[in-house]
Amino acid sequence: SPGAQAPLQGGALALTAFGLALGTFMQVLDSTIANVSLPTIAGNLSVGASQGTWIVTSFAVANGVAVPLTGWLMGRFGVVRVFVTSVVLFTLTSMLCGLAWSIESLIFFRILQGAVSGPMIPGSQTLLIAIFPPARRSTALGVWSMTTLIGPVAGPILGGYICDNYHWSWIFLINVPIGL
Repeated sequence: SPGAQAPLQGGALALTAFGLALGTFMQVLDSTIANVSLPTIAGNLSVGASQGTWIVTSFAVANGVAVPLTGWLMGRFGVVRVFVTSVVLFTLTSMLCGLAWSIESLIFFRILQGAVSGPMIPGSQTLLIAIFPPARRSTALGVWSMTTLIGPVAGPILGGYICDNYHWSWIFLINVPIGL
């Protein structure tokens, strides 16, 4: 139709698919990266291990509440707008988690982070389906799904490495350059 945009091809398509996969990877990585870091974080913030578990739980619960709202948000505001906003807010809340000064502030920022990350996975899938031609969608989704498999494996390894060699805040701050 006149005025319609040409479909993405070549490098632009690959770069867009990579960006979508990277957004998914960040979200999946962040759901597991703090698991092995809990003792270090709890010790540095002078709280018990049982209080430290709220760092993981708060993210998971907030994310679980946000995901079902994704369809309505994307229908109301558009898939691209919701996905990009989610990534930007996820990046901002990751920075806030890294700058947290107390367990209460970290838990609050993790709740925000979990809530804003809800649309990232469904949004990236929707956009991948939209930008790839039907014949290449299954391949694109197959490659994309590797990010959801690598993230949970890489999270604890990376979290442990960062906590052993750097300050725990870097498990959240590493999202900032990736998100930008």
